[in-house]
Amino acid sequence: MGLPTSPESLYGLLAEFEQPDDVLEAARKAYAAGYRQMNAYTPFSVEGLSQALGQKPTRLPWLVLLGGIVGGGAAYFMLYYACVISYPLNVGGRPLHSWPSFIPITFEMTVLGAAFAAFFGMLALNGLPHPNHPLFEVPAFSLASRNRFFLCIQVRDPLFQLEQTRRFLEGMTPRVHEVQP
Repeated sequence: MGLPTSPESLYGLLAEFEQPDDVLEAARKAYAAGYRQMNAYTPFSVEGLSQALGQKPTRLPWLVLLGGIVGGGAAYFMLYYACVISYPLNVGGRPLHSWPSFIPITFEMTVLGAAFAAFFGMLALNGLPHPNHPLFEVPAFSLASRNRFFLCIQVRDPLFQLEQTRRFLEGMTPRVHEVQP
């Protein structure tokens, strides 16, 4: 814990829990108390935790759909332009706009566009890459990938007041860490 710190020089307060049910209950209590700028860190998915934190559903499926539509539309337009406008060839009497022959490439480009949208959309929505984060400086946080569960309430939360928030978190767990920016 160390010396008392002013809220201006903090990223937030980090509460450490040993059981997934404890961090889930703490997130519910913190949300009910009015805290909104908080996040939980767990070694595995905890059912109901994102709802307890008040997180909205992700927009990633819409980005993937949009990427697929753009990829498929671009492929179809490319084939149409090449076969009908730029270099029309009448092969065996088939029509210039022979859409069944466009299906395999259109499908592949739809999948490729969706995959790129999923990859880059996930990076953008998660704020990645983020090579360093203030939580990495807390020695106990290395256990977040093994067997500990953490709830961090950030200073930028409108209800955050150092002593009141510390007492609130200490009421749920004795281990509360200050996170320096």
